[in-house]
Amino acid sequence: MQYTHLGRAGLKVSRLCLGTMNFGDTTDEQTSFNIMDAAIDAGINFFDSADVYGGPQSPDMAKGYGLSEEIIGRWLARSGKRNRIVLATKVYQPMETGPNDKYLSAYHIRRACDESLRRLKTDHIDLYQMHHIDRSTPWEEIWQAMEQLIREGKITYVGSSNFAGWNIATAQCSAISRHVLGLSSEQSLYNLTQRSIELEVIPAIRHFGLGLIPWSPLGGGLLGGVLQKTREGRRASPAMEKKIARFREQLEAWETLCNDLGERPSDVALAWLLHNSAVTAPIVGPRIPDQLTQSLRALDISLSEDTLRCLDEIWPGPGGQAPEAYAW
Repeated sequence: MQYTHLGRAGLKVSRLCLGTMNFGDTTDEQTSFNIMDAAIDAGINFFDSADVYGGPQSPDMAKGYGLSEEIIGRWLARSGKRNRIVLATKVYQPMETGPNDKYLSAYHIRRACDESLRRLKTDHIDLYQMHHIDRSTPWEEIWQAMEQLIREGKITYVGSSNFAGWNIATAQCSAISRHVLGLSSEQSLYNLTQRSIELEVIPAIRHFGLGLIPWSPLGGGLLGGVLQKTREGRRASPAMEKKIARFREQLEAWETLCNDLGERPSDVALAWLLHNSAVTAPIVGPRIPDQLTQSLRALDISLSEDTLRCLDEIWPGPGGQAPEAYAW
């Protein structure tokens, strides 16, 4: 396994991050345990979750939320491997139906962190991430709450997710004024089919020294060899059929290129992300252990400049960073 710093922080994490969104939802507990065991065996030390993952599983909206964290907590208690992983989770989404059971008020952050710690069966979270920007809560309140959690030893680093570039800049300027580290990472939607963060988010990340953790690196399965799978008789969902119809010409060129390289499309998609120096670790969200072990191949794929140019032609980005991409 390869390791790198989480942005400018001294913390080192594996180049692939284990995503646990499927735990408790499409993946049962024993299979989830097997995936985490396989991750440790492969040298993956970076596990990502969220308080909201795993549910809802009942008519009562919040009953299923927290299942992913609970499964991780039971695995940690069984395995005794808490100190071998960098444990990340998130706060923001509604966990109950009350007016203060969501978002980033200091009130909710404190309660949500305590509940995550309880479900995870641990006394600290290594990376506590804001799942979305809260436009109604001032940064002074958010940082005050996060600083308190750090002083209490409940969290170590703070990250963001789904932030715009100016959100990152605002957060960091506020943190600097308080003489604290601020954000260590940003978790964004980023893959060959979704490259809009190249305009302003990635430049902000580079400027402030954050690690980039791309989610949905395979474009929701679109980059995983979907045409080949349908030719083999596997049925696509109605939503995927619409995506295939929209991107068919690009998908044909994409899968042909991957075939010429002799690599699985999913591995090339991950390798493309790993080629970007701004990327710390793409999130892989396996439903079974084999999917996790197969993704390790991406770490050994080196993409030539010619291949990278071909990929830009098939899946063009915004043309660079703002404002050069559109102004001159």
